[in-house]
Amino acid sequence: MPNYLSPGVYTIEKDFSQFTPSINTSVVGIVGFASKGPINKATLITTQESLISTFGEPSEAINGQALEGALEILEQTNVVYFIRCAEDALDASAALSVGTCPAIAVSGGATNAVDRWGVERPITFRIQVKDSQGVSKFVDNDGQGRDFTVNASTARSQSAALRSVIGGALDSDVVGVFDDGSFDSNLGLSGAIVGGFAGSGASLHVSACSGISFNAASGVSALRLMSPNTASVNYGISGEFASAINVGGGQYLDTGTNSIAYLVESLNPGAGYNGGTRSNGDTSGNSITVDSVGSQNFVIRVNDAGVALETFKASLVASGAFLEEVINTGETNVVSRIIKGNIVKDGTDATVSALSRFSNLLQSLVPGPFTSTFRYASVAGGEIDTTDTVTGGGDLGEGETGGRFNKLIGLAAQNLVGGSNGIPSTEENRAAVLIGSEAQEPKTGMQSLNDDTINVGIALVPGIQTQSVQNALITLAEVTQDFLALVSPPYAVGTVQDAIDWSNGQAASTDSRTVPINSSYAAIHWPWVKVFSTFDGVDRWYDPSIFAARQMAFTDGIGETWFAPAGYRRGRLTKPTETELKLSQGDRDSLYSGGNVINPIVAFPQQGLTVFGQRTAQRTASAVDRINIRRLMIFIKKSILATTQRFVFEPNDEFTWEQVEAAVNPFLDDIKRKRGLTEFRVVCDETTNTPLRVDRNELWTKVLLRPTKTAEIIVFEINLTNQSADLGTL
Repeated sequence: MPNYLSPGVYTIEKDFSQFTPSINTSVVGIVGFASKGPINKATLITTQESLISTFGEPSEAINGQALEGALEILEQTNVVYFIRCAEDALDASAALSVGTCPAIAVSGGATNAVDRWGVERPITFRIQVKDSQGVSKFVDNDGQGRDFTVNASTARSQSAALRSVIGGALDSDVVGVFDDGSFDSNLGLSGAIVGGFAGSGASLHVSACSGISFNAASGVSALRLMSPNTASVNYGISGEFASAINVGGGQYLDTGTNSIAYLVESLNPGAGYNGGTRSNGDTSGNSITVDSVGSQNFVIRVNDAGVALETFKASLVASGAFLEEVINTGETNVVSRIIKGNIVKDGTDATVSALSRFSNLLQSLVPGPFTSTFRYASVAGGEIDTTDTVTGGGDLGEGETGGRFNKLIGLAAQNLVGGSNGIPSTEENRAAVLIGSEAQEPKTGMQSLNDDTINVGIALVPGIQTQSVQNALITLAEVTQDFLALVSPPYAVGTVQDAIDWSNGQAASTDSRTVPINSSYAAIHWPWVKVFSTFDGVDRWYDPSIFAARQMAFTDGIGETWFAPAGYRRGRLTKPTETELKLSQGDRDSLYSGGNVINPIVAFPQQGLTVFGQRTAQRTASAVDRINIRRLMIFIKKSILATTQRFVFEPNDEFTWEQVEAAVNPFLDDIKRKRGLTEFRVVCDETTNTPLRVDRNELWTKVLLRPTKTAEIIVFEINLTNQSADLGTL
């Protein structure tokens, strides 16, 4: 208590309003394989759409039925943690080409043309730009190009005059003028006309004449060609004058020695990122589209099944959004949820920095001297020749290779390819990957379920009946005491006796189960059920544990966790159409009694397919040999722990003991009122906290529970009497 030393009115706030928080008992953990998405991470999935977008569609090529199971269960609950397992999976990738925009140097003098009579006239430029696919961007003058008339008499330079009518190279989509007084003072050049598209297929054609209307006969020699391969003049600017110039863009080699490219990879490995076309003609997977905009800028579109999901505007220039800052280069600080990327040299990630300005050489991206092979379109006979390949060389500072005005080359959708799912080829290796390791950081495989923050109450590895995998899941459930593990016999295990033998570890097959399942933290359901798959349009046999989990989530939605997820009210299956084996009353008796612990799924003539059992796999008769009681105990344990954590480090005395009882009693009373308990008692006093326990800094609380049992066997005793019997006395 604080000490008050002077007169006044003071307030003290004390919070005694704590109560037991709500815990979702329908959180399902699913472990298995997928074609995309994070690996060895319990990923929260809340809708079927987010499952497909994150982990891909189900496929017969993917072992197990994890995706199928998650889709079914998400129809009854909105919280699933999906753990994708993989080994040596590969990213899907695509190499995006880097190139230069075609550019024509502009002479430096701010002068107009002078005709043969000595009259100064403005200059008209006719400009045609073609994109990286060779498509003309100006349809003016019957496709010959657009006219721009320049009066340079009031401008500081010809490039400044051009910029005033064409637009700046930094914000023009088709063509612009790079205007810099220091562009090349040695040659008296003030700037350059720059096409907005990069690559060997792109081109820029400029013609000039005197006057305000274009006249090809009155050409002026006022232009200089900027050729990407010319090494005789610094930065590749030729000293030739011309009145009409046609120049092509350049393209760095994408692969091999001295190559430069932007390598786009899927954020996570998997064949689900591979773009392509299905047999029915539908597109699938991911592809990349690059659009040239704003001169040094380009837009990267990330498509899924042909639809753009993400758009990133980027450039190689510091003044814009630098490419490797816009799109993440790894799996951390994720910007895109589909791709990551790196600028690569010779196929290896390069340490890069943004160019200082649009006119820089690309080599300044990569430290150290190197030689770059550069494809470009040369001028030959007035036409663009795209067949030449020129190898330039030189150290970084010399600027003899590559061109200015670098950007990614615009292209139609390019598919990501080369991704693989990382599903081991042998059952033994698949089992090892699914089981995972708790020693690794982060944990791998199903060990990722051992996490207090995810609150999983049900777990399964659907479609996988490998003994080691099922045993590991059950062991994990027993160790954590957090969830119920759902397992099932293999598909087509055989007769009812074969299924019983399997559960008892006496299966005839040498590669099947050899040890019995005996745990209150596990439940076995059988037989398999037939479901129509909307992804490939055929009926498929589904693991019954999928629908066992689905009905548990359904039970939580319409009732309580401690209600039995079985019977006509909460166990009826509406999606499956058939069971692999029709079970008679005698079959059900054999599966469910005599020490056997298999919950049958029965096809009743009128009621339909129904889960008609709720045993755990515990062989000893006790309260927790039933699923509803085991789930009740898991729920109570989690809730009490969440409620009483605040008492750690409190004084171990009568006041704290009373607080503990006061915290737990209302919670259990609520369960009793909701038919989960018939009686309970909480004891936290000197009888549970002996002096020795207090000396050991231990606070003990005894909780006595009498759970409500289910009526699984309903018997009507029908008595016949004679006419003289008094029915009121019987």
